[in-house]
Amino acid sequence: MERILVSACLLGEKVRYDGSSCAVHGLLDTWAKQGRIVSMCPEVAGGLCIPRAPAEIVAVDAAAILRGTGRVQKKDGGDVTHAFVDGAERALAQCWEHKIKIAILKEGSPSCGSSLVNDGRFSGSKITGQGVTTALLTGHGISVFNESQMEAAARRLAELEA
Repeated sequence: MERILVSACLLGEKVRYDGSSCAVHGLLDTWAKQGRIVSMCPEVAGGLCIPRAPAEIVAVDAAAILRGTGRVQKKDGGDVTHAFVDGAERALAQCWEHKIKIAILKEGSPSCGSSLVNDGRFSGSKITGQGVTTALLTGHGISVFNESQMEAAARRLAELEA
């Protein structure tokens, strides 16, 4: 049986930067009952607290952060790059440990965004891009989906199990 890495906030855990969750029901509930879900918040796994200051990828993209040439910054200017990279590496380790090939991660997050992240200016605007964890996972061949792509994730799961 294939396992799926899922952002803890999508499972109702109050781990978001503001201490909230954003639970998604339906297929995640089904997969949880089947024992497929491995829950993780990369930011908390990387050592950040709940609640925490908002953070954004600044001036570059997630790939640059993984190369050591970019950074993730809190709104007050504090550098939290190390926590984001550490959390991404821990997520990848979970994927290796559980032989996970699919992840469903929170869109828009500087860790988990799969197609959108904040613009790095704390303006509330989104730009095309990936979060640090998503970039690391996709770089290692793991298919990453966001909460609005559940049907696509289900199709990928069916392909893997065929």
